Amino acid sequence: MKNKNISSYIMAIILALVFIYPLYILILIAFEPINLTFDRVYPYQLPFVFTLANIESALKNLSLIRPVIRSVIVAFTVGFLALVLATPAGYGLNKLAARFSNRIIMLLFVVNMMPAIVIAIPISVYFIRIGLYNNIFGIALAQELVVLPISVFIMLGGFRALPRDLENQAFIDGASMFSSFKNVIMPLIRVPLLISFLLAWMTSWDEFTYAVIISPLNPTFPVSLYNYVSRGEPFIASSFALLVTIPVIAIVVILQKYLKGEYLTGGMKA
Repeated sequence: MKNKNISSYIMAIILALVFIYPLYILILIAFEPINLTFDRVYPYQLPFVFTLANIESALKNLSLIRPVIRSVIVAFTVGFLALVLATPAGYGLNKLAARFSNRIIMLLFVVNMMPAIVIAIPISVYFIRIGLYNNIFGIALAQELVVLPISVFIMLGGFRALPRDLENQAFIDGASMFSSFKNVIMPLIRVPLLISFLLAWMTSWDEFTYAVIISPLNPTFPVSLYNYVSRGEPFIASSFALLVTIPVIAIVVILQKYLKGEYLTGGMKA
């Protein structure tokens, strides 16, 4: 048993290093001179020199601030839309038999199984016709295709985690369906709501394919970073990316205690 625990810890450490390594490289690029990173065939893996020149250059470049603001607006729009759409959907699916609701959830995930570019191109054609091309709301609607299935999945898990007798008791006491949902159910699913919003927000913040196709002239932050890297200015892009990544990491660390298994599994049991 002891050897099994040691093996688990070793695997956890290895996985942590794999996921942390890209962030470590980003920090090196942001705080080391260019001659020690991009100007070398084999860049150093240890920080030998510390400089704030890259950060200063990134902050002086105001053209990246607007894409950040645009990405924040899009991410919050996607998060709120996910809650508005996923909450009633999860509540309704919870009223169905588990075998039916599980199949519907699987159908929702079919969209995520397809390459994003296959969906984004025909959507962009319709968005041009209805005036949502190069539009913040258009990006949010397109990205909602990605986040909505997982949001419904999480909300379904939240509703399934509640005792069914709670709502039945509210009906016995004379409450209507709307009143019982508002005063009894909603206060008890605050954690699933928070998780759904957080995952939708993070997915939108990092999404690239829909953003670059739906709004190429008014790019979001990931698209702008790609443009800077492709133009040969990766150190500015890396430095600015680090600056805006730190608050996101802080939010995730603070809220990670709410990521509970029963919500992330949709309430499905073997």
